[in-house]
This record gives sequence, structure tokens and C-alpha cells, in this order.
Amino acid sequence: MKRGRGRSRKRIQTKVLQRYCLVSETNVLFLNNMDESQLFTVPDGWKEPAFTKDDNPKGLLEESSFATLFPKYREAYLKECWPLVQKALGDSHIKATLDLIEGSITVCTTKKTFDPYAVVRARDLIKLLARSVPFEQAVRILEDDMACDIIKIGTLVRTRERFVKRRQRLIGPKGSTLKALELLTNCYVMVQGNTVSALGPFNGLKEVRKVVLDTMKNIHPIYNIKTLMIKRELSKDPELRLQSWERFLPNFRHKNLTKRKEPKKKTTKKEYTPFPPQQPESQIDKELATGEFFLRESVKKRKKMEEIKVKQAEVLSKRQEERNRAFIPPKEKPVMKKTNKAPSEAKINIEAIKAKVRKAKTKKLGAPSVNPVPQTKPAHDKKKKNKG
Repeated sequence: MKRGRGRSRKRIQTKVLQRYCLVSETNVLFLNNMDESQLFTVPDGWKEPAFTKDDNPKGLLEESSFATLFPKYREAYLKECWPLVQKALGDSHIKATLDLIEGSITVCTTKKTFDPYAVVRARDLIKLLARSVPFEQAVRILEDDMACDIIKIGTLVRTRERFVKRRQRLIGPKGSTLKALELLTNCYVMVQGNTVSALGPFNGLKEVRKVVLDTMKNIHPIYNIKTLMIKRELSKDPELRLQSWERFLPNFRHKNLTKRKEPKKKTTKKEYTPFPPQQPESQIDKELATGEFFLRESVKKRKKMEEIKVKQAEVLSKRQEERNRAFIPPKEKPVMKKTNKAPSEAKINIEAIKAKVRKAKTKKLGAPSVNPVPQTKPAHDKKKKNKG
């Protein structure tokens, strides 16, 4: 009996293996016949089926909870929209509590919660609300195809002034740069304080993070926006879907790079030698080499005095030269003579010049002029004549 059972088991196993091999071979043949573009594309209108209570009818075994703090200025807004938050989380059977004394929000699962990932979405919702994202946008995180990313930018730049400039560069004039980024990535972006909150599909969040980090590294966001625009146009062409897009994308280079300051005195390392350096010569060795060691003391003193006198003479001559420099007159610049050229257009009055020359010829020392002026007699002479 035992032998028969063992044989029947082996037969069943061989039949199952044969069927499995046939199925796998047919699948391989089917995949080989398909085009590569069909393998890499998702059919239009396809969506992942929603997670319902039928998928997890028994619920969760343990309670999970998450808590986050919020700033003081968000207290008034959270009070207003808190009934809406409770209603949105109530559909997923998530309990939310607002503690205004501690300044915290807590979410936790209940016995009716069937989706284990619902509490993670609720955690992301309270994080976005704490980072000044409005409720209308933050509630979208409860959808299946939505995700969020909170990027910390406060520690990426050292100086505060530079950080403020780069953060303003990300926003752009009147929020134009941020709006263009939202349109290209299909994400909602909120810049608040030291963080950037993004909400949207996974592919868009990846691009938003890249743009934000590059902006904090002093790369202008317009370069990344240009590449996103080109990629958006290339994705519309089905022929270019399986090709490389590097030839179409622009290569931006850094032109204004600050050069590293080089030291004024460059120290060059000496070659390593295992032998110690040679000892310097002492004063006695120098005297032995020149022969001064064997001279008398009087001769040595005389030589020293002669050397001192020579040095003193050199110093005196230098001082005298410096004193004489004050008496040397400085070189004056040559004075340029001003030449007043008469204008060529002005006409010369020749007749007036001739009249002046004639007068000069006729005039003599002590001689009367050519046209003598009649002398007028004084008034008292006329009175004498009338009396006579």
C-alpha cells in the first residue's frame, strides 16, 4: 500500500511540473511576441483597485498613533477647520484630537479601521496642516494616487542673508516661478519658513525636490524649468518614448565661478631624506678655515676696528645722500604754449590797418597833429574885452 501511494504522488508531481512548464513557455512566447513599447506603457484608463473593507474584514490587531506639533500662529486656523478635518478622517475611521494647551495634533486608529495605510495618510495630513498648507489642498493626501514631501532647506545655506535670497529666487517675482513649477509637475508647492511642502504625484515630487535642492545650491530654477518644459513636449511623441533624450536637453555650464584664493607664499615640501641635515660651521671652524685663529689678539682687534670703520663710512655716505636729496630740485613739466589761432572765417579790415599806419607815419615828437583841433578861448578873456 505504501509503495502505491508513493508512486501516485510522484505521478501527480510530474503532471503539475509539466503543466507549469507549458504555462511558463506560453508566457515567454507571448512576451517575446509583444512590442517593447507595449511592455513599458500603462494602458489608458487603468487604475489600481481601491482597498475596501472586504479586503480586510477583521480589521487591525493593534492601535497605531502619530502626533505632531504646530506653531502658535496656526492655532486660529486649525480651530476653524477642525470639524472638516474630523469629518474627512472619519470616512477612514481615524480618530483625530487637537490639543491647544500643548500645541499638538494626534491621529490614531480605531476598532473600525480596516485600511492599515490610512493612519499614515492621516499623519501626512496633520504634518501639512502644521506647515501652513490650507485644508483644501492638504485633504487631497487621503487619495490613493497622492503623496507629499516636506523638504528641509534651513540647514543647506550657512548665512541667513544668502538663504533668504535663494528662497525668494525659488518663489520668483509675484510667485511666477513657483506657479510655473506647479504647472509642470502637477504638484502643489508651499514655501514656509525653513521648509518647502509639496503635494502631488510621485514623479512630480521627485522633480520638485530636485529643483528646490538645486536652487539652494545656487543653481537658478529657470534652468530646471526649461528642461521640464522640453521633457513635457518630448513625452507627447510616442516614437521618442524608448529613446534617450540627452541630445534634446540643454547643457548649462557655470560661467561665474569664484576662483579659490591662492596663498601669497607657496611652501614647497622638501624631498624626504633619511639622513639628518649637516651641522652648521661654528665660529672657530670659520676662523680655522680663513687662518684668523692663529693670529695674535692685537692683530684681530685691529682687523675688527678696520671693518667697523668701513661699515661706518658706508652708513655715513648713505645718510649724506639722503640729506642731499632734499636739495635736488624736482623735474618740472614743460609748459605748453597756448597758440590763439585766429578763426579763418573772420574777415580782416585792411582799410582800418592802412589808416593806422598813415597816422603813425605823420606823428612826430612834439609836432601837432595833421588835423589840429581849434582852441577855445576861456570865458574870463571875453569879459575883459566887453569891459574895455
